[in-house]
Amino acid sequence: MSAKIDSIIEELKSLSLLEASELVKAIEETFGVSAAAPVGGMMMAAPGAAAAAEVEEEKTAFDLVLDEVPADKKIAVLKIVREITGLGLKDAKDMVESAPKTIKEAMPKADAEAAKKQIEEAGGKVSIK
Repeated sequence: MSAKIDSIIEELKSLSLLEASELVKAIEETFGVSAAAPVGGMMMAAPGAAAAAEVEEEKTAFDLVLDEVPADKKIAVLKIVREITGLGLKDAKDMVESAPKTIKEAMPKADAEAAKKQIEEAGGKVSIK
């Protein structure tokens, strides 16, 4: 390090806690920076990326969407859809035949994944949004 930097570091070592706090505030105001520690271990992130990550972490409700049902698997998928939604036979049949269709909205993630697994085992294609 240069002699200038060494002398600044020595000066910083002699500051009291109150003086150090005032120095940090002055540096933040003068240079328009923040001395706050980065959250989540992210050193540098674009504001849009950080906002998107926060939105994903906060998401607690998911929509279960039936994307596709092969004709030979329609009855098996229909049974699972009735089980998940509590719909009657006609309503569940209409839902399965009109795929892609949202089966259930605002489900907890664990329930949505369990339902997805059931439908995929029956032969349907499902996505969670």
